[in-house]
Amino acid sequence: MTIRPCAIIPTYNHSQVIEDIVVSLRALKLPVFIVDDGSAEKHRHVIAALHAPDQGVTVLRCETNGGKGAAVHHGLELAQKAGYSHAVQLDADGQHDRTVLPDILALSKDYPQALMSGVPVYDESIPKSRLVARYLTHVWVWVETLSFQIKDSMCGFRVYPVADALRVLQEEKIGRHMDFDTEIMVHLFWRGIPVIKIPVGVTYPEGNTSNFQLLADNWRITKMHTRLVFTMLWRLPSILRNRPPKIDPHDNKSWASIEERGMAWGLAFLATTYRLLGYRVCWIVMQPILFYFFLTGRVQRQASRLYWEKMNPLIGDEAKVSFWRLWRHTQSFGRMALDKFSAWVGDVAVSDLKIPNIQELDHVVAEKQGVLVITSHLGNVEICRALSDRDGYVPMTVFAYTANAVKFNQLLAKYNPRAMVNVIEVGDMGPATAIELQDRLDHGEWVIIAGDRTPVTGDKRVSYIPFLGQEAPFSHGPILLGHLLKCPVYSLICLRDGDHFEVHFDLLFDQITLDRKNKNTSIDEYLFSYAQNLENYAKKKPMQWFNFIDFWREME
Repeated sequence: MTIRPCAIIPTYNHSQVIEDIVVSLRALKLPVFIVDDGSAEKHRHVIAALHAPDQGVTVLRCETNGGKGAAVHHGLELAQKAGYSHAVQLDADGQHDRTVLPDILALSKDYPQALMSGVPVYDESIPKSRLVARYLTHVWVWVETLSFQIKDSMCGFRVYPVADALRVLQEEKIGRHMDFDTEIMVHLFWRGIPVIKIPVGVTYPEGNTSNFQLLADNWRITKMHTRLVFTMLWRLPSILRNRPPKIDPHDNKSWASIEERGMAWGLAFLATTYRLLGYRVCWIVMQPILFYFFLTGRVQRQASRLYWEKMNPLIGDEAKVSFWRLWRHTQSFGRMALDKFSAWVGDVAVSDLKIPNIQELDHVVAEKQGVLVITSHLGNVEICRALSDRDGYVPMTVFAYTANAVKFNQLLAKYNPRAMVNVIEVGDMGPATAIELQDRLDHGEWVIIAGDRTPVTGDKRVSYIPFLGQEAPFSHGPILLGHLLKCPVYSLICLRDGDHFEVHFDLLFDQITLDRKNKNTSIDEYLFSYAQNLENYAKKKPMQWFNFIDFWREME
């Protein structure tokens, strides 16, 4: 989408710095619409003198003061009538750092569907009473949106998608005064408009006059929050259905950029519940927590739906993917997480495991054979890793991206430090690491790497391999590592089966040897074999696929 941006400046008795603001905006070639909301005579003339349509500045005079919201509404209508798609809203008192404007406009071009909103970075000039009052509104907005995405809803520095903003103003009752900024933002969020937060410096200039009416505007804001809370409850199904995705402008769109969901205190609470009351009670306690993350995790729900749309035809299920199916998938993930913790603290016994290919596993352990093990996000391979020190301890080195699971890893380390294994961060592979890994293999160590995750660094070394009926990007990393290490390559998948766990330890390749002349073709053949193995087990236990990303997306 090609955007056509302009700027809107609502003003009421602020004329001291408005000319400087206009100059800044025009330097970026932004057409400017100034809405004079009934300013007193001495300010009116200064503002009116800026009217120069042939130079990209239009001044609209309202004879009576209608409020900031009314002024912005007029400005949005002018912008739409003139054919502009996006509008920068900027207050006329000069509080905001305008040097961030180029960055905000650049982000608007990259994310035209989003509402750009400044998050104030205050200096010492802000009155303490303002900070307290703003924080109260922040808390209410978190309740009204059931989300922490909106960090500050009162900042008057933002970029609106004009059509979406006017649609809200036409269809909803939005406050026309100081309640406007917060209320329109919440309604846009409810309609699925993403919010991108931009830090912006804010100062309160000496001699600056505020248009905030202490009693009247606080009463308006109180009514606004009351209105929003009851509206949220009334429209809850629609609001949950239309939750916008969380957008990080610095996201490289890889799975690694998905932040860990869940607070440390929440994990610690569940751990304490488990230790005091046991597995079954902990599972019951987890349900409302899982349901919260299910409702607020739109990205994960969408990924789950995409997976089931591909899996259903393969398992003979022609039914439409239901809300209930997605919830059951989330519950299965929660069960996996609880099983993982149970295994790490030593509550999963060897008798809980069923190993169809136990002879192969025993042989590798007995011979102290160094192998490369390719795992996946199917099932719960952590069961095996936690039990590795029970009978015939096997030292392991794991290639993992731990940044997005820091809290969970810290919790596991706290409850069972002995179970922690040597971890090499994905992306750390170099000549020195290769030499070290070869030495570890020579001493019978297992090297473990996930095969169903694409590179975290934006590396394009992937091949599109058929998986569940559609080509998906599989990383070259595990195959290249196997070629480098010249060792047997196994797959390891652990699936819950009733009250037991099935451990599937399958030899994939005696050794990976790539054809130098047809290297990519050779890599694809190895990846195809791995993907087929993974697909066969996924179809056996489809509810235990926990790769909650759009696995079939095109990599950029």
